[in-house]
This record gives sequence, structure tokens and C-alpha cells, in this order.
Amino acid sequence: MEYFLGIDVGTTGCKALLIDEKGQLVAQASAEYPLFTPRPNWAEQNPEDWWQGTLQAWRKVFSASGIDPKSLAGVGLTGQMHGSVFLDERGEVLRPAILWCDQRTDRECAEITQRVGREKLMEINCNPVLPGFTAPKIIWVKNNQPEVYQKINRVLLPKDYIRFCLTGEFATDVSDASGTSLFDVPRRTWSQEIIELLELNPDWFPPCFESPEVTGFVRQEIREMFGLREKVAVVAGGGDNAAGAVGTGIVRPGLVSASLGTSGVVFAFSDQVKVDQEGRVHTFCHAVPGKWHVMGVMLAAGGSLRWFRDVLGKEEQAVSSFLEKDVYQVLTEGAALAETGAEGLIFLPYLTGERTPHADPYARGVFFGLTLKHRKNEMVRSVLEGVTFGMRDSFEIIKEMGIPIEEVRAIGGGARSPLWRKIQASIYQVPLSRVRVDEGPAFGAALLAAVGQGGFSSVEEACEKTVSVIDREQPDPKMMTDYQELYAIYRDLYPALRDFYRRIANLTKD
Repeated sequence: MEYFLGIDVGTTGCKALLIDEKGQLVAQASAEYPLFTPRPNWAEQNPEDWWQGTLQAWRKVFSASGIDPKSLAGVGLTGQMHGSVFLDERGEVLRPAILWCDQRTDRECAEITQRVGREKLMEINCNPVLPGFTAPKIIWVKNNQPEVYQKINRVLLPKDYIRFCLTGEFATDVSDASGTSLFDVPRRTWSQEIIELLELNPDWFPPCFESPEVTGFVRQEIREMFGLREKVAVVAGGGDNAAGAVGTGIVRPGLVSASLGTSGVVFAFSDQVKVDQEGRVHTFCHAVPGKWHVMGVMLAAGGSLRWFRDVLGKEEQAVSSFLEKDVYQVLTEGAALAETGAEGLIFLPYLTGERTPHADPYARGVFFGLTLKHRKNEMVRSVLEGVTFGMRDSFEIIKEMGIPIEEVRAIGGGARSPLWRKIQASIYQVPLSRVRVDEGPAFGAALLAAVGQGGFSSVEEACEKTVSVIDREQPDPKMMTDYQELYAIYRDLYPALRDFYRRIANLTKD
């Protein structure tokens, strides 16, 4: 039997997931690495940490599976989108990678929009330029670190740096490249026009492939390290959201996924290129060849709960250690004791700025309605509810665009909590399904590897035969009514605070 490995280069760590030729999960493992915030709203990582995390997760998953390494036939790659890895002519990293959640490039976004023109950007890239995207990071380096800029020979996305380490090849895929602001999304190729207008070197950007296509083979040193066969193919893979959609079966009209990881993502399949001209949601190429998707992104979804855990959850961390339970389970079990609506406490989850629907790097997190009566349980519940309100913003926009929503599938950490699933179903006002494998991106990457090696005839067939729904959460009528009123207040808070966000940001600038 042959096996396929999916590697997910995430923000908090690397996941490795192994499936057999029938798409059955064999083993999974992970390895964490640090994230650095040298200034407020900056976010960086060292690409070498990704590589070491990949090797660690690979070793763990092989050890857990017990398979013969020579039976590994293919590898699929996925990971955090938009990050910029700058390499010199020797292939060495020039500076830490600037990540998707980094918000330093507001001025560069304005510069790119002025040079290219907003109308042309929407026509070619289908999206406005946002601080998290790749192109403004390149211009930021040009404006602020010219000594680094002069040495650039290649610009890679995070998963594609791992590809380079694995194979020695430079390549990317259409879904990940869609989030660079340098890509022609309708034509599924690099936009030479945008690249020329920004006076960038087109040779910096690697050849672009459809997600199941083979881009190279694992190099000898790695084969010998793991005892692999002579040829192990590495397919193009996809951005984490597109690969996650494959792993969740979002490969036909009517299917939408709601992913609550570090970020929060609402992902809707589309047969055609559909664009929100206000730029509130993104239109990117799908990992399914010849298809697209519409996506709304929150920057700090599960990241908001993680912040609460780290800053205010020391007691729960101690309890979880004593009881040998996951700390998030302890936090959400406490939140389940609080009333719907957290007794009027509303959380705005803009801890690292926001993308959908407010493209605002200056937005900040807020607990609104805090009183002496509120305790930690209400605060945790308000975080869960506030993040879900933010996700609903994306659902509302997708509906406005005429994209059907027949079924919502939950993935990520938010899918594991019974309370959070009930909150989501009641706020989205639709049944919420959960699939058998909840590590969507890594599973999707492994499926793409299987498709690329002929294990399935298409991505659609792979999903049909391997992705299965295990349960459905129905909306609670009473909760739906309560949340409808609270959501209206939630939506009014950002416009009321918008000017104050920029004023406070001006006070904290270096």
C-alpha cells in the first residue's frame, strides 16, 4: 500500500498528517515554533524554525504510523498564506519572514494602490491591497531596508520555502499566489502588468502550478534521512484555506466552511470568478483546478481565545494540568455556565487589526459592557460570541454576492468545542456540520498529493470518497433570537469606534 503525507506550515506550528491510498487517516503529529512581535502589530517568524518544525513533525508521524518509509509516494504542502520569505542568490534567508497578520504596511498599500490603480487591481487581482498581503511587504522592505532589498533573488511564500528545502525547486500554486496582490486571479497566472508597474523583478517569483501538479521530488539528503524510496513526488499544494477546503470537501456550489484557527475564515466555493467590488471579502483561485472561492478572513479568531488563555487564563492552565485536560476545554466548560450573550458583555476581536469586513490595521480589541457583575466565565463566553459575530459578517457579504449557502462545515479548534459549535450554528442561523478529519489543511494537502500521483482521478473524486460528515449541530431558536439583537449592537460598535482606533494608534507609534 502507498501513503501520502500532508504538511501544514501553520502560524503556531507545523502539522504532518499521513493517509493511505484510500484516503484513510493513518497518523498525525505536530511541532510548535515561536512567533515574534518586535513592535505592536508586527508579526515575524524565522523560516528555519518552519523547516525544523517540519522535520520534527515528519519524524513524529512516521514513528506513530509504523509504516515502511519506502511506501511514501507523495507529499502535499500547505500553510499560512501571504508571508514573505526573502532569499539571496545562494538561497539563504535575508531577514525574518513577515507574516499574514502583520499590519505594518498601511502606507505601502496606499502606494501600491496609487501606482497600479484600484480599478485595475480589482480587475486583475480581484482584491484590494491589504496590509497582510505579500506585495506591500516587499515594498516595505524596499522603503525601510534597502540593504536587504538589493540582495533579493527570490520571494517565496511559507509553504514554498519548505518545498525549496525539500526539493531544491522553486514553485508555488495558484491558490497561494492569489494572495500576493501580484497575481491575475481570473487567468490563474502572475500579473506581469502589476509586477512591472511596481518595478519588481519578475524572476523573483516562482513558476505557478495547479494544486495537484507535481513540482519536484524529495532530494537525496532528505530521502536518506527518512529512508524514503528513490522518487517521492511533491505536489504544488495550496494555501491553508484552499487546502483546508479540500480536506473538508468544499468542492461544489452550496458548500461553505467556517474555520476557527488562529485566524477565522469563511470559505465559499464558486464555479466562476465573483468579486465584491467593495473588497470586503477575497476572491482567490481554489485548489480545485479551474475553480475559485470567495473568502472572508478575521485576523484574531482562535487567536483571541489564545490571547485570553495566555494573559488571563493562568488559573485554568493550572487546573488543566492537574486534571490532564486541554486548557481550552476548561475555559469553554466555564463559559458554558454563563448565559447566552454573557449578560450584555460584547467582545470585539480586533486584537491585530482586521480584514473582513473592516480592512483596518488600526482596529483594536474591546470588551464592551463590562460591569462589576461580570466574571471570567462571561468574559470567555463573550470572546467565543464576539469571534462568531465577526465570522457572521463574512456570511452576510457572501449572501449579498448571490453565492448559495446550503451547508456549513466547521473545522479548526472552534469545531472541537460543543459550546462553540452551538454558538456558531445559532449565530450563523444554519446547521453546522463536522467532518471526520478536523485537520483540514494537512488532510487536504495529503489528498492533493494522492490526486497528483494518480490515486484519484480528480480533487472532486478524492473528496467524494474520503470526506464524510460525522454530526450536525442545529441552531437553538432561543439563542438565535438573543444573538440577532446582540449582533446588531456588535455591528454598530466598530463604526462608532473607528476614529478612536486611529487616534490611539497615533499615540503608541514609535
